[in-house]
Amino acid sequence: MNTNPPAGSIDIAGKTVSRLGFGTMRLTGPGTWGDPDDRERAVRVLREAVHTHGITHIDTADAYGPYTVEYLIKDALHPYPDQVLLATKVGMVRPAPNEWVPLGNPAYLRAGVEASLRRLGIERLDLCYLHRIDPHVPVADQIGTLAVLQTEGKIGHIGLSKVSPADFQLASKHAPIAAVQNVLNSSEPDDPMVDVCRDQNIPYVPYRPLNAGKIASNGGARNALSWLLALGPHVAPIPGTSRPEHLAELVAFTRSR
Repeated sequence: MNTNPPAGSIDIAGKTVSRLGFGTMRLTGPGTWGDPDDRERAVRVLREAVHTHGITHIDTADAYGPYTVEYLIKDALHPYPDQVLLATKVGMVRPAPNEWVPLGNPAYLRAGVEASLRRLGIERLDLCYLHRIDPHVPVADQIGTLAVLQTEGKIGHIGLSKVSPADFQLASKHAPIAAVQNVLNSSEPDDPMVDVCRDQNIPYVPYRPLNAGKIASNGGARNALSWLLALGPHVAPIPGTSRPEHLAELVAFTRSR
């Protein structure tokens, strides 16, 4: 394993991991639905991320596929190296390709966590994000359910995804929040949660850091990642790709900045 972590290191959910993580959303079929066209290549990307490039922050969700990527991660990486942080998300249902519906029912959240544990082959999720706050369920019930699972030892740390400062403040009343994951890139550059996370001394994990590839050509990826990393040492981007050669390029960009 490469011991020189890309973009340096950051503490997330009790582990010191590579500041450049790997987002796994693209390891599915079109519409984030079903199996990838080339399953063997998807497994290879995951293995190279960890064992070749030293990426130790792997981000996923039960909704990717749904379920597809959690199975891929287990097949590719289990048993997991001690230094690898697995972060997953629960609280989203997938009626069809490209359709995403928040579901924060406590029973569903509990079932989702327990199912993710089985698919990943672990006894505790290092970091479990609420994928979206469900506006139809009290936040106290949603975060409270994850907090109970935390006391049971099934979740190590709780995160939030796609939230505002008001969301963060409300959720924080019910449990400590260990990380926030929001969309941020040089085409969508404004998110007050960057400053909130800095003030709270917790990681800010920008997803869609290359705007789904729209800013990745003609040197755009290097500039986009450099811009994100320059926002502060608490910013830990999670670019994703389905191609090993593209992953190698992204890692090289962060090591040469």
